[in-house]
Amino acid sequence: MTNPAMRADGTPIEVLLVEDDPGDVLMTQEAFEEHKVRNRLTVVSDGAEALAYLRREGEYTNAVRPDLILLDLNLPRRDGREVLEEIKKDDELGRIPVVVLTTSAADEDILRSYQLHANAYVTKPVDFERFIAVIRQIDEFFVSVVKLPPRA
Repeated sequence: MTNPAMRADGTPIEVLLVEDDPGDVLMTQEAFEEHKVRNRLTVVSDGAEALAYLRREGEYTNAVRPDLILLDLNLPRRDGREVLEEIKKDDELGRIPVVVLTTSAADEDILRSYQLHANAYVTKPVDFERFIAVIRQIDEFFVSVVKLPPRA
């Protein structure tokens, strides 16, 4: 078994998945497990919960600040676009890389996400093998290639 992906300070990489579709959550978890992605994956299922987690409110007062956020756009309670906007206008949260990972290939969603300062926009493949490959590529890029900012 491989060691967890580590930050420069020796702590594992923390990934927050904001996704309301249980099937997509399961595929993401399986992609992490199947390909020995050893960073820690935390899942929240709607936009309001994502913001509470990131702001360490309510049940999330002891939440670990994520190093990377995988964000679906079409979420209950608070839409992913609203969540992205809230994250990027916050001085502390705004430096966390956000990858929009969604089924939408609509030009207006892509444009709006980049206007709101998403770090990347990825359309979810429907095929399981392609989905796993995409998750692995995101992980490899943001964990192995990109230098992440220090945690606040």
